[in-house]
Amino acid sequence: MTQLIHVEQLYRYYGDHCAVDNVSFDLEKGEILGFLGPNGAGKSSTMQMICGNLAPTSGQILINGIDILDNPKEAKRELGYLPEIPPVYRELTVNEYLRYCGKLHGIPKDKLKMALDQAKERCGLTDVGERLIGNLSKGYQQRVGIAQAILHTPAVIVLDEPTAGLDPIQIREIRELIRELGKEHGVILSTHILPEVQESCTQVQIIHKGKLVLNDSIEGLEQQMRASSLVLETRAEPDLPRLSSVDGVQKLEPLSGHRYRVFHDKDKSPAERLAELVVSSGWGLLELTSERRSMEEIFIDITTHTPIVEEQAA
Repeated sequence: MTQLIHVEQLYRYYGDHCAVDNVSFDLEKGEILGFLGPNGAGKSSTMQMICGNLAPTSGQILINGIDILDNPKEAKRELGYLPEIPPVYRELTVNEYLRYCGKLHGIPKDKLKMALDQAKERCGLTDVGERLIGNLSKGYQQRVGIAQAILHTPAVIVLDEPTAGLDPIQIREIRELIRELGKEHGVILSTHILPEVQESCTQVQIIHKGKLVLNDSIEGLEQQMRASSLVLETRAEPDLPRLSSVDGVQKLEPLSGHRYRVFHDKDKSPAERLAELVVSSGWGLLELTSERRSMEEIFIDITTHTPIVEEQAA
């Protein structure tokens, strides 16, 4: 696969405060990276450095193989950016605005119309080209913002809160558009909306106190969401010591009646052995289900319980 972003040992200090602390990651073509973090975690600083709007204190950022510090203009040509508030001019028509953006991007005059037509088609704007942007719904204004970001066919598209303030139908449409863009580009999606990452992304990162505390695929995240616990309910009162002795069981937590939460080893579910014991002992098996943690629970767990190890000065 083609590596579109390479970030290595990125640091950013504001005075004595380290806002971004040794962040490293890669983004390849076809990947959509969901970038999450609580307020003040260093997410915005990292995004600004990747986009070339903020200089790192130290570290390296390559955009499609181009160093953004050594060759900022060339590197930025490989980037398309949509800030949280789309930078659209409400008094212009969609065509006027995109033509203006095309000129800013340096698209040759003979290729400008084709670039505009392609961007409008990909963003579902073909039928509204002559309408004033100020008269469009917020969802369509967001589409115009995305169109300006992809107009020059950049390698990487950076989207900051692209569905903020949209209604459910508009959110679904923008998410579908992001998935389509991810097939041809590398996409970084900064968002506070956790389901957004599950719906749209292939990778997920969580930054906390300047450090990356999670960098995983959506499949890996789904695996983490399969909590290491089962809910067991029996008709008759079971022998708890015998249940606790089943291989893989860590502890039992009484819930109500003959209902228990069974904590177990992460990679070894004792469900089958528990079922056999309950049935063979005649306790009557009423329920045995695996619990799932929500993404919100994982996010809160990581950002409130993950210890941040301070590096000692040499």
